[in-house]
Amino acid sequence: MLAVQHSAVVPGPLSVPSNAPEHCPGTESELAGKADACNGCANQEICASNTPKGPDPALPFIRDRMATVKHKILVLSGKGGVGKSTFTAQLGWAFAADEQLQTGVMDVDICGPSIPTIFGVASEQVHSSSSGWSPVYVQDNLGIMSVGFMLPSSRDAVMWRGPKKNGLIAQFLKDVDWGDLDYLVIDTPPGTSDEHLSVVQYLKESGIDGAVLVTTPQEVSLQDVRREIDFCRKVGIRVLGLVENMSGFVCPGCKTESQIFRPTTGGAERLAKETGIQLLGKVPLDPRIGKSADYGVSFLDEYPDSPASDAYLDIIDKIKKILGSEVVP
Repeated sequence: MLAVQHSAVVPGPLSVPSNAPEHCPGTESELAGKADACNGCANQEICASNTPKGPDPALPFIRDRMATVKHKILVLSGKGGVGKSTFTAQLGWAFAADEQLQTGVMDVDICGPSIPTIFGVASEQVHSSSSGWSPVYVQDNLGIMSVGFMLPSSRDAVMWRGPKKNGLIAQFLKDVDWGDLDYLVIDTPPGTSDEHLSVVQYLKESGIDGAVLVTTPQEVSLQDVRREIDFCRKVGIRVLGLVENMSGFVCPGCKTESQIFRPTTGGAERLAKETGIQLLGKVPLDPRIGKSADYGVSFLDEYPDSPASDAYLDIIDKIKKILGSEVVP
């Protein structure tokens, strides 16, 4: 098998012609053939015509690839820095703790890919075979995919506009040989932008089981989560529940818990009541969570006696019950 050394320059989305200019808006965009970037493009006249544009040609391939994935879960947050990727990793570790379950984690945070570091595989590379790109395996039943594996250096910035981001997400869904999965957990960037819309569009036919929304207790974070809830309702994604992260601080020595970020407006608990969404749980701060992420090890395995581990496992059990997940291997 060949290591994909050159993958930092990932081919553009299927809606962008191979001979398109750098900032092509895509053939399915309302600006196709009309944007400034289209001037001088050989395809400008065709794109600007009123000829109806067909469905995205990637969709049938994505549908076929996703047919062997039982559950697809989005992890969302309105605000950055609330611990969404860390929660995604713990969710992946917990699912994979059952050796009978096959778990995948897909990192679509294109500009801030932290999943490889959190799982301790940042130095790995993506390999390709006749069946597609192979996920990087953390253990036999836990595979992950991220643009972080395709960059020459961890210091390299990813400066892509929407079409290129959309194209990479399509490739993660149609070209990665995920195999038979019980769970595919998708880590998204903060907000409600290109990456979120692309995932929803590409998985529309395959179906998304639901989204977990991660917040912290402060109102500044809750405001953005309200927008995330609105996004989910507008695009038809079921919200599985809210997770309040950094909910108090647990001293590793005496196990005493104190409030660091006070829920001045009631925190996630009040938001859950206002919106009719289930509060899955509250995860207290534990400095060892950050340490585990830096070293790429499972916090749940390293510190099973932490109150945060108890909170994580309780939340994950609730998610499994919501999904009706007596998964048959």
